[in-house]
Amino acid sequence: MKKVTVLSYDENWTKAFEDIRAELAEAFGELALSIEHIGSTSVRGLSAKPIIDIDVVINDRSQLDSVIAALGKIGYRHEGDLGIPGREAFKYDGKEHLMKHHLYVCAKDCAELKRHLAFRDYLRTHPEAVKEYSRVKEEGAALYPFDIDKYIAHKSPFIEGIYCKLGL
Repeated sequence: MKKVTVLSYDENWTKAFEDIRAELAEAFGELALSIEHIGSTSVRGLSAKPIIDIDVVINDRSQLDSVIAALGKIGYRHEGDLGIPGREAFKYDGKEHLMKHHLYVCAKDCAELKRHLAFRDYLRTHPEAVKEYSRVKEEGAALYPFDIDKYIAHKSPFIEGIYCKLGL
């Protein structure tokens, strides 16, 4: 049973993302339109689980076989969309030189990608929301230290509230 750990913002998360991004950029070459640092570690001042979330943006799903092959060469394996259409998840082994991360590949018109970027960008420009979301996350981790599903459910109303403000 893994513990739900939420830490105060760490300046090193940006460097950790850049290290991962560099490795991905080399593997993707022209396939990647952008490599986006998303999730809580991408927002200055926001408490987070110490896991870097990354969306690699490709032109369209016709490139997925090429993406799977490119990522396979550097130790990632495709897991499918894990129930979120348009967002392809990848796991890895042997990346001890990089911070723990979640890797997703999305076409540029993917609805989930748009949600991720809009949520991140909203938080980056609304410090009061960062403070409140940090509080909610820290509270959730304290209430449900060994139940990730309840932790996620605890913070979902905050997330949905932001999506509602953004019309998503």
